[in-house]
Amino acid sequence: MRFSLFAISALAACSFALPSVDHVEHEKRDRLPPGWQYHEKLRGSEVLPMKIALTQSNLDKAEEFLMDVSHPESRNFGKHWSHEEIANKFAPSSDSVNAVKSWLAESGIAPERISRSQSLGWLKFDATVAEAENLLKTEYHVYKHSTGKPHVACSSYHVPKHISPHVDFITPTLHFDAKIPQAVAQPVEKRAPTTTAAAGHPVETKAALGIGAPSSGSLPKKGPQINIKGLIDELKNCNQFITPNCLRALYLFPPGVTANPQNSYGIVEYTPQAYLQGDLDLFFANFSKNQVQRTPILASINGGFPQTTLQGFQYNGESDLDLEYAMTLINPQKTTLYQVGDLVQGASFNDFLDALDASYCAGDDPFQDATYPNPDATAEEGAFQGPKNCGGFAATKVISTSYGYNEADLTAAYEQRQCMEYMKLGLAGTSFLFSSGDNGVAGNRGVCIDPVTKEYNDGSSGLFNPGFPGGCPYITSVGATQIAPGASVTQPEKACETVIYSGGGFSNVFALPSYQSAAVKSWFTNNPPPYGAERFNNSQQTRGFPDISANGANYVVAVTGQFTKVYGTSASSPVVGAILTLINEARLYAGKGPVGFINPTLYANPGALNDITQGGNQGCGTPGFTAVPGWDPVTGLGTPNFPKLFAKFLALP
Repeated sequence: MRFSLFAISALAACSFALPSVDHVEHEKRDRLPPGWQYHEKLRGSEVLPMKIALTQSNLDKAEEFLMDVSHPESRNFGKHWSHEEIANKFAPSSDSVNAVKSWLAESGIAPERISRSQSLGWLKFDATVAEAENLLKTEYHVYKHSTGKPHVACSSYHVPKHISPHVDFITPTLHFDAKIPQAVAQPVEKRAPTTTAAAGHPVETKAALGIGAPSSGSLPKKGPQINIKGLIDELKNCNQFITPNCLRALYLFPPGVTANPQNSYGIVEYTPQAYLQGDLDLFFANFSKNQVQRTPILASINGGFPQTTLQGFQYNGESDLDLEYAMTLINPQKTTLYQVGDLVQGASFNDFLDALDASYCAGDDPFQDATYPNPDATAEEGAFQGPKNCGGFAATKVISTSYGYNEADLTAAYEQRQCMEYMKLGLAGTSFLFSSGDNGVAGNRGVCIDPVTKEYNDGSSGLFNPGFPGGCPYITSVGATQIAPGASVTQPEKACETVIYSGGGFSNVFALPSYQSAAVKSWFTNNPPPYGAERFNNSQQTRGFPDISANGANYVVAVTGQFTKVYGTSASSPVVGAILTLINEARLYAGKGPVGFINPTLYANPGALNDITQGGNQGCGTPGFTAVPGWDPVTGLGTPNFPKLFAKFLALP
């Protein structure tokens, strides 16, 4: 009889078969999640579909590869890699493949029983329970969830010491793939306590899936409702009301004229966040008349759709803001909406990346990322009942995301794996932009980190709380500026200090990238902050953010049938993305490729941006950092100067 994980959504806990002296513990779980109970010992004759995730090769050369196609002084600038080339370059080494196959053969798993996945990252074979227990020095049991769903996994497993460096993880072992209540699931431990954040506190289960929730803390901030009469095409009130024409005047970029079919701009939204077509039409009727009734191109991932069941600023403000400005600023170019996740589970950033890269999908963390098919799908309205989207969706040339986590929300291993995926997509020529956060040096919801307990506090004191993915060196982090009160649209902006404060600081996870090294070290030398290690990572060895900024205050946005002022780096990121899309449009018509990963070009040409030298990003009971000449952890290198950026990027091959 064949025992299928997919047929019965198994759970088993491997217990305590004694490992031999040359074996080391690879992963373990201390306890079962509530809701699961022991059912029975799994019979040794049952068959399990085993999968071994091999460690990727060449990750130590990732920055070198990306700089080769992204640095303006490289002879290979713009020669982006194909997805096949990327897969082959980072495929596990032959040493890893051969070492693991030899171990399997020595353990009685014949070579003809083993297959390798199309992504090259996995070895797969069927094994009886007795074989798997001997292989991993463990023991399998069947457990049942309170819903009646059985599952197979284990509490720990072991591999030979010389094999451990070649293996990322093995399934089925620890992971409970059936949907588990968010508040009660327990952490997984791998070699070290990987469910501990860099800050030192435990990571909440399914924290990643809450990114689209109204309580996530990364959504834009609502201001008062407004009467827009007299604002249309008016620039004299931009210090109070930001409209598309204000942005064009600030950054000196023209309206779009052409729509190259090779060009594309993607906006990512996470359910339950969704736009309302009536809001788009209200905005377009006033600011972009020929777009009335225009809709974005929908890329539905894991059942994502523009839901209308839940309405209000907390459900529509983000998507309305992103799409109204993105679509208007690049018109007539079309915008792709990646709507990710159903109404039951929501989605994580990994769930989006899975849809772009099937090889990434296999390594998801079931304790943070969505699980499909959802075992409870038939019982919950709005649940996606299909298989998880692994690959099949193309990445647009520019992708803007106005959501973010606290770096301390997730484990360092989880974040590092995701960051490497942004690197790979950058190699393929995609520009990834993320908003830097709205709480200055504090994290989402304004929380900081207690220096003793490492837990989040009320934000009035403690360690600064950097954001993610802003700290990832392979994305472009976008901070926020504003027109100073009483100033005109032609005067220099300042760091945003109205309602929100530009997120910025230094990562506790990611090393300082080479392209940013000189700028960060210059900042420490010329503008030594009044804080030390008791407040932030001042080692001068870690990534600083943001990289660039754009206006993030007083946006005029149509939300649920009313015009409302909106604030946040959620507004800033789509604006920068629109500018890059216009630059890509010109490059494509010139027979060139997209700009791809832009950070090396930005840091090599700081004069192509408007330096911001006023304002700060207070938080954690401090004034935070201060905007100064050159790069700073408030507004980065400054705001876009379209004519200069256009000239720089168009001159590159």
